[in-house]
Amino acid sequence: MKHPIRSFCAVAAALFLGATAPQVFAHGDVVPQAVDTTGLKNLGADWQTANPYRKDKTAIRIGDSAFNQNCARCHGLGAVSGGIAPDLRYLPLGDDGDEVFMQRIRKGAVRDGRVYMPPFEGTLSQEAMWSIRAWLETVHEE
Repeated sequence: MKHPIRSFCAVAAALFLGATAPQVFAHGDVVPQAVDTTGLKNLGADWQTANPYRKDKTAIRIGDSAFNQNCARCHGLGAVSGGIAPDLRYLPLGDDGDEVFMQRIRKGAVRDGRVYMPPFEGTLSQEAMWSIRAWLETVHEE
C-alpha cells in the first residue's frame, strides 16, 4: 500500500509544477534595460544609414553589454541563437547588414498579429543600437 503522505506530496508537487511551469519557462514580459552610451559621439536626431561606430573599441564594449542586457535572452549569449530568434552572427557585414539590422531593431517584427520582436525605437537610443551593431560585427560568422 502506498504511503498517503507521499502520495499527497507527489500530487501537490505535480499540481504546483503544472501551475507554475508556464511562468517559469515562458519568455514573459521583458523590460528593456537602459544602455549607458557615455564615451560615444552623440549622433543627433537624424538616423544614420551606416554604422558610425564600426570598429570603435568603446562602442564595441558598450554594444557587448547592451546586447547581453537586451538581446541575448532571445538571440543567445554571444549572439549564438538557441532557436528562439535568428542567429545574428550571420548578418552581412558593412552597410548591407546595417540596413537589415536597423530596420529590425527599430521597427521590430510582427507576423499574423504576433510580436516576434518588439520595436526598440523610442526605448534604446540610436547610439545604443549602433553600438550593438558594432559589437555584432566582431562575432560575425560566414
